[in-house]
Amino acid sequence: MSALPATAAPAAERLPLSTVQSPEHAAMANAIRALAMDAVEQAKSGHPGMPMGMADVATVLFTRFLKFDPTDPQWPDRDRFVLSAGHGSMLLYALLYLTGYPDMTIDELKRFRQLGSRTPGHPEFGCAPGVETTTGPLAQGLGNSVGMALAERLLAARFGAEVVDHHTYVIAGDGCLMEGLSHEAISLAGHLRLNKLIVLFDDNHISIDGPTDLAVSDDQLARFRACGWEATRIDGHDPQAIETAIAAARRGERPSLIACRTTIAYGAPTKAGTAGAHGAPLGAAEIAATRSRLEWPYALFEVPAPILGRWRATAARGAEARKAWQRRVSALPGDRHAEFRRVLDRKLPADWRAKVDEYKAKLAAEKPTLATRVASQNAIEVLATSVPELIGGSADLTGSNNTKAKAMAVVTRDNYAGRYFHFGVREHGMAAAMNGIALHGGFIPYGGTFLVFTDYCRPSIRLAAIMHQRVIYVMTHDSIGLGEDGPTHQPSEHLAALRAMPGVQVMRPADAVETLECWELAIARADGPTILSLTRQNLAPVRTTHVADNLCARGAYVLAEAEGERQVTLIATGSEVAVALKARELLGADGVRAAVVSMPCWSLFDRQTQKYRRGVLGAARQPRVVVEAGIGLGWERYLGPKGAFVGMTGYGASAPYQELYRHFGITPEAVAAAAKKLL
Repeated sequence: MSALPATAAPAAERLPLSTVQSPEHAAMANAIRALAMDAVEQAKSGHPGMPMGMADVATVLFTRFLKFDPTDPQWPDRDRFVLSAGHGSMLLYALLYLTGYPDMTIDELKRFRQLGSRTPGHPEFGCAPGVETTTGPLAQGLGNSVGMALAERLLAARFGAEVVDHHTYVIAGDGCLMEGLSHEAISLAGHLRLNKLIVLFDDNHISIDGPTDLAVSDDQLARFRACGWEATRIDGHDPQAIETAIAAARRGERPSLIACRTTIAYGAPTKAGTAGAHGAPLGAAEIAATRSRLEWPYALFEVPAPILGRWRATAARGAEARKAWQRRVSALPGDRHAEFRRVLDRKLPADWRAKVDEYKAKLAAEKPTLATRVASQNAIEVLATSVPELIGGSADLTGSNNTKAKAMAVVTRDNYAGRYFHFGVREHGMAAAMNGIALHGGFIPYGGTFLVFTDYCRPSIRLAAIMHQRVIYVMTHDSIGLGEDGPTHQPSEHLAALRAMPGVQVMRPADAVETLECWELAIARADGPTILSLTRQNLAPVRTTHVADNLCARGAYVLAEAEGERQVTLIATGSEVAVALKARELLGADGVRAAVVSMPCWSLFDRQTQKYRRGVLGAARQPRVVVEAGIGLGWERYLGPKGAFVGMTGYGASAPYQELYRHFGITPEAVAAAAKKLL
């Protein structure tokens, strides 16, 4: 193994090519380099340097270790390969083409970064089989990989290692490890000893601005070891060193970091080892010189049949492994086999809704006064027994978020058979890991924190929406109603900001019945994330008569119609529905006929027919008043030309919540006065 420089050296000192590579390995790795150069050059956009630098590592990983089968890309027991350094997407696309994924043709590589192609600028889940997650925002893939590795351990504990036994491999760069999310992710993985997680660090000492020592001098190996990982450094261009390190990591009892010292744009005569190769095409002259230097005399996008044949042969190993796995699955006992197939097919239990309906009728009869966070915990208690794949946790706020069901044992490094996670104060790490769990399959994840701390989760929430993943966020303490903790913890703008995110289903229930209905919708929704916005303070019941239909499924509905012809419509969400109902009484005493609309979910309401929406909101020119303990941004679409908003205009304050509602004018009297002013 060659000696490694301690710091980045000028490009000229790193130009010599590796002398420890066999011709066969070099040819296979150079196929990746050539395809990456050609695709980026043709697109006149992209990042050629990382794929060229990590081609040797990827070649060893895919040909000697990775368990996959291009003929069945969704094989549940495949190894997961996550390109956290998503800017180097041509590395992944080249590998998918070379190994024979049917949808990744040479024409798709030629369409790199073009509209409608399977080869977007950064890997996007769903664009092509073999892309396990959407990456590009640095460290997100690393965070997802923790969830994937965790899901593998949990699924193996539930169904057995004979049918669940795979690794998660990650390629991460300097940028991934600089992001704060990386620390939350590696800390959690180390704590849980996820020993089937192996991170291959592209340690090329280059970032966009130049050498990484401009901005960072961390000892990454010491950092990972301090978090409970095994860590080693190798020459990333030495195939034997790469193989030895991965083999050792696979035998380890902890997650592993392998720092692969590489040269960005390896083989390029003048741009290797420079920031100029990070995010721009190399240029025709440099590419021609690189081809000559790597002894790659072939035309653009051409991979000779013997080299392509060696790559395609690697898939045969995976096909045999998959067939053996299928035989083991078939040998499972009947009930266990059926349940295993059910969760892998992402189908909910046949009778889960019957238990929800039974509990809903009980709530209508008993009419409990509860904080919706407590109502949520009660709903989780019901769902935990009827939906065994439901797993969840909290970012160190279990007692406040009310996220743990009695039936859920805690997941620890010694017990992966649990269903509840103590994520610690790692909101972003929690959200990224939940995406990974959802992507892996076999479970429906939820996680809790305060609504204000969705700010710490937001990048992962956005990616859950982009990837259409079923992830549930239990966000409590959702307004000034949390009281004395003050404006740092009181969300004012958060509901508006979260509702602005396409594909994110934001739900703010008004009582225990609505909370259960919102949970039912979140569980049933298979194509995107749901945020449950829940109160700290107790709320009186507003749904006191049992209705079999899920009224929240419409997004909004008339909770209390006017007595006679409607004159004004009062619209509210969550804790302010009770405020609107009291305002209706005040207006009625003055002869004003008002209806109250509960609107727990904008996005669901927007999908209803125009006729239904008009029936709920009333005539377009009829007065409407919205009351919500958040800012009014976005409510304009429902207020119409003759409307008023009663709510927050800025941040909150520290005081008992009852006093805060009076102080900020979110009262029945204020709502009634606003309605009268419009008449």
